[in-house]
Amino acid sequence: MKTIKLLSLSILASLAFTACSDDDEASEIVNEEEVITTLTATLVPGNSTDTITLKTQDLDGDGPNDPVVTVSGNLAADTTYEGTIVLLNETESPAENITEEVEEESDEHQFFYAISSGLNATTTYTNFDSNGENLGTEFTLTTGAASSGNITFILRHEPKKPNTGSEDAGGETDISATFSVVIE
Repeated sequence: MKTIKLLSLSILASLAFTACSDDDEASEIVNEEEVITTLTATLVPGNSTDTITLKTQDLDGDGPNDPVVTVSGNLAADTTYEGTIVLLNETESPAENITEEVEEESDEHQFFYAISSGLNATTTYTNFDSNGENLGTEFTLTTGAASSGNITFILRHEPKKPNTGSEDAGGETDISATFSVVIE
């Protein structure tokens, strides 16, 4: 009986050491979420040199200060703009260009453009991920008649692709920025 107890304790002890072993090789590499402090959308018209810049900058992140949002001017009516989006992490010096990471991991990201009902404008994707699905760091913005309203840029991480828009894409929002614009 004493031998059975000793044998049982030996087996339990060896199981405990095996269960608690440190197995670093099996641990999963965690891809930390990128810090985005600044989104700049640059709109270059095809028929003029009046480049429009939409920018939001939030250097304290979730801190007490609101983001600083600027729009450099009004959009021209009946114009097609070539748009590019640049994302920065300005908590580092020099600032880290997050756009490069988004484009490298293009199948895991997508920008969405939400245009309020009062704004007479449409957008079209002009760059795509490695599978031919929408990425959206490059786009066209086509304006119609004079109007005003909002345009919102939303970057989703790991959205379902293909999708019909941000409503059914899922994923997590990395950044969302809304700009009040005027078409004249």
